[in-house]
Amino acid sequence: MASQTEENYLKSLFVLATSAEKVTITELSSMLSVRLPTVNSMMKNLRKQGLVNYEKYKPISLTASGKKMAAEVIRKHRLTEMFLVDKMGFGWDEVHAIAEQVEHIDSAPFFERMDELLGFPKFDPHGSPIPDKNGIIAEEYKLRLSDCKPGDKLKVAALSHDSSDFLKFLDKHELNLGTEIEILSFEPFDNSMVVRYKNFSSKMFSQVVCERLLVEPV
Repeated sequence: MASQTEENYLKSLFVLATSAEKVTITELSSMLSVRLPTVNSMMKNLRKQGLVNYEKYKPISLTASGKKMAAEVIRKHRLTEMFLVDKMGFGWDEVHAIAEQVEHIDSAPFFERMDELLGFPKFDPHGSPIPDKNGIIAEEYKLRLSDCKPGDKLKVAALSHDSSDFLKFLDKHELNLGTEIEILSFEPFDNSMVVRYKNFSSKMFSQVVCERLLVEPV
């Protein structure tokens, strides 16, 4: 059984690998806010356990065993977030820190029961896919709002970032999963967009916001 620290490394590697072909020590160090020598030492330890492929100065990747273990941790995290929102009434901006603690509980029946009570959800409250009990995660191909063009009619399907500040920003502007958006115009100078949704005839969103909103065609 991996330690909590080891599970956090595996989870971070898994997440980084979903958005980049190659994962480096530097990227992992930055994501975890851990010094490079410490990350290097952990990679050697995980390699001995057969969980990562690692050679100095080369990209890191998870082995099949490492990927499965990482997906299991992510499954527990995302199920917990869904349970907190759906069954306990927490806001989607309040659940991450709690799920960070619960994800390390070593009890398959506990999470299987949670999954059953939730009706076997496919996605967490932020639209991220939940791996199944075998650690298999469905591949999702969603567009960033920033990659779309004026005239497009879209639906918010997920978020590329789920920081508390960003979620509070979305709540303030009444944007949530399932919200239908129409792009009215695009500003090349700063890559901002003017959009229409719900009762708002127009709203301007910055490039940062548009890059973090993942959408699907209506």
